[in-house]
Amino acid sequence: MSSTLPDWAQEHMRNYLATDGADGHIWRGVPTLLLTTTGSKSGAERMLPLIYGEDNGDYIIIASKGGFPEHPAWYSNLVAQPKVKVQVAADKFAATATTVDGERRQKLWDIMAEVWPPYIEYQQKTDRKIPVVVLSRD
Repeated sequence: MSSTLPDWAQEHMRNYLATDGADGHIWRGVPTLLLTTTGSKSGAERMLPLIYGEDNGDYIIIASKGGFPEHPAWYSNLVAQPKVKVQVAADKFAATATTVDGERRQKLWDIMAEVWPPYIEYQQKTDRKIPVVVLSRD
């Protein structure tokens, strides 16, 4: 577990892992998954909890970082190495991460803005186009 995550996120992950998602899959009323990326510089695996949505069997995640000017580190990691590990509740699987653009991005962004409305505010706070990522099961 990464010590760079805030305490609440580390606790969320610990509970999620200890209970196979029974405690943690739903967080603040929204579904979350655990994403494990490979560090682009360190080569170390890094896990974190993220809110997700679904579209035709794929999982959607948003690289918002709360609207900060730069992308989250996990996003840079999956761009460099798109093969990731995912846990959704008790389901653990390998996946490939792809950033989407155009009409598909807008469709998936709209889905995610319904799941977690603060994403709209995050986009308004930053000049960067917040990435929308699809996780497809390998």
